[in-house]
Amino acid sequence: MIALAWRAAGVLVVAALIALWGVIAELKLVSPVFLPTPARVWLALENGFAHTDLPAKALGTIGHMFGGWLAASIAGVALGALIGSSKAAREYIGPTLEFLRPLPASAVIPVAIAMFGLTPQMALGVIAFGSIWPVLLATMHGFAAVEPRLIEVERALGLTRWQGAAKISLPSAAPDILAGLRLGLTVSLILAVVCEMIAGLDGLGQWVLLAARAYKSADIFAGVALLGAIGLCANAALSAIEARALRWRGTEGR
Repeated sequence: MIALAWRAAGVLVVAALIALWGVIAELKLVSPVFLPTPARVWLALENGFAHTDLPAKALGTIGHMFGGWLAASIAGVALGALIGSSKAAREYIGPTLEFLRPLPASAVIPVAIAMFGLTPQMALGVIAFGSIWPVLLATMHGFAAVEPRLIEVERALGLTRWQGAAKISLPSAAPDILAGLRLGLTVSLILAVVCEMIAGLDGLGQWVLLAARAYKSADIFAGVALLGAIGLCANAALSAIEARALRWRGTEGR
């Protein structure tokens, strides 16, 4: 009941914000050129799906987002597990990671364009670079924070390093890894839009940019709303996977 009440409260907050937006737009406190009404945005969405290539743009953004996120997730988990489970690796590779980690992904875009041109491969590389860090760091922390008694159990059972990592370290680090995956997915959506705007790739980023240049405020808000819906659905899907994958945590104290 409490969870249902919180969800209902969240829906009410969203409804209140939309109502406030509608009042401001109707009173023309902000020029309609820049702030359309919710009704106009809804009509722009309907028209976009019915008469334009908005569905293809949305699928393009989803493809860019998941492509970069998947590459970052595989590399981040693999490298994070390797570095996190070895103190020597953390000492040797740590300085390099600390050098690369603060670099904004947007600063890497010119380098990626020089290497790959204005291509989907450029977007894939930039998205993967930007979204790998939450996954990599969370995985490193998860593997490095495995309880010493579990390591003792691994040695007592005579497990090899790979067996211990798969059967003991990985389940222990799973909560950190899944949290990193969710953060990485959010970053990948942001970078997908940025790359589409800069490289002119098919996607909602290009849609929003062209609408802004034509002063089509309803189309701009429609694209932004669709981006928010994509992010919400992706996060909800990962949350459901996380809850299912970590069901065993609820039975620890039983």
